[in-house]
Amino acid sequence: MSENVFYFILVQSTAIMSGILVLGVLGHMVYQRREPPSMIAWLLAIILLPYLAVPLYFIFRSRKLKRREKTVFKLAKKGEIPDQDATRIDMVLRNNGIAGATRGNRFFFYTDGVKAYNIIMEQISSARQSILISTYVLRPDNVGRNILAALTEKAESGIQVKLLIDCIGSLPLYLYQLPLRKLKKAGGQVAFYMPLLTRPFQNYINLRNHRKIFIFDDKTVLSGGMNITREYIGPSPCRNRWQDLLFFIQGPAVFHYLEIFTADWNHTASDKLALPDFMPAAAGDTNIQVVPSGPDIQNDALYEALLSAVFSAQERIWIVTPYFVPDKSLMQALVIACHRGVDVRLITPSSSNHLVADLSRSGFMRDLDSKGVKVCLYPHGMIHAKAILYDRRGVIMGSANFDQRSLFLNYEVVSFAYSRVIIDQCEEWMAQLLDNCECHMPAAARWRRLSENFMSVFAPLL
Repeated sequence: MSENVFYFILVQSTAIMSGILVLGVLGHMVYQRREPPSMIAWLLAIILLPYLAVPLYFIFRSRKLKRREKTVFKLAKKGEIPDQDATRIDMVLRNNGIAGATRGNRFFFYTDGVKAYNIIMEQISSARQSILISTYVLRPDNVGRNILAALTEKAESGIQVKLLIDCIGSLPLYLYQLPLRKLKKAGGQVAFYMPLLTRPFQNYINLRNHRKIFIFDDKTVLSGGMNITREYIGPSPCRNRWQDLLFFIQGPAVFHYLEIFTADWNHTASDKLALPDFMPAAAGDTNIQVVPSGPDIQNDALYEALLSAVFSAQERIWIVTPYFVPDKSLMQALVIACHRGVDVRLITPSSSNHLVADLSRSGFMRDLDSKGVKVCLYPHGMIHAKAILYDRRGVIMGSANFDQRSLFLNYEVVSFAYSRVIIDQCEEWMAQLLDNCECHMPAAARWRRLSENFMSVFAPLL
């Protein structure tokens, strides 16, 4: 009898605790004023999988950081072009606390993995003072080993080497760090962003550092979407290499990348990195605006700038992205732009490297296709590049995908380039992709459409 009473009490206690946790989740969602699609997705998850969804909610928590977490920061408003010379998009970003565009930058980009690999190795070899690298994925394959060996050699010669790696993006390397031993022994410093094992209750598992930043001697930046693995770059051509971008910057805009790397590094590592007290001298004729986004930025500046670019476009909006999970406002903006006669094109791989991402995006893509937007599917492998052309006024390149994770959750960084030369070069590259695309959405079988519709409900959680 006593055993039955024990089990009765256990069951009742479990039910009461479960109810309290569910009420706690609901109260937290209301307190945070989460968007309705996000609330609906979480509610469905809690109903369908309560014992999994509730713990996950408390693990993921907020999308903006609070006290005790990484400090919210703003880029220094140094070297900005005057307000009267700024574009409308520039002003949208400025009014959100983002530093304005700077003049005098040298900017060009690579779409070939061999050339990108070579420029990275050349910059490492020629560095004389410091090498600062932040990456989402670093694998110890032949590419990763070569770059680590080059960094080790520079560290041995007395060059300051700091390597910041996202813990989740490079989880196998985080769990088995032997490939980093030589670099550390040579004096190079390695830090994993929000490490799970050392600070399990102080980290936001869902908020990852997706930024890719290479800074050499505080005067040259390489950035974009390329990680340090053979899928992106390598010393020789690779049949299965992904389509991606790596851009080169010299000039005043480098200072803002230094600010971003410094904030990320100082949040993670015990030894603090000091910012230089000067901006690099002019090195070209391109206006560049560096735009970070993520939990450490007060507002959703990048998101507002994208909305503004779509709503104000008169000629075209060409988007290259591997993952496409927009929110309702961006979807509506793209459809309205198309109905206004704007040439709206979405260039994306026929199949990405994630089935879940494909199922999540397909419903949105079918909706766009049915409304007249050109959905252009690239059938010759993975496109990992992220770029947006709006009219002939600007191009956006960086680490942010056109999805809710990049726009509202991850730490990202992009550059807005206001230069006709860069715009023309980007248009030429996109046109080459379009020549190899199939611009229509194939019909979906019943099971596929059911899966797509189901995953679209949970898109805000992905």
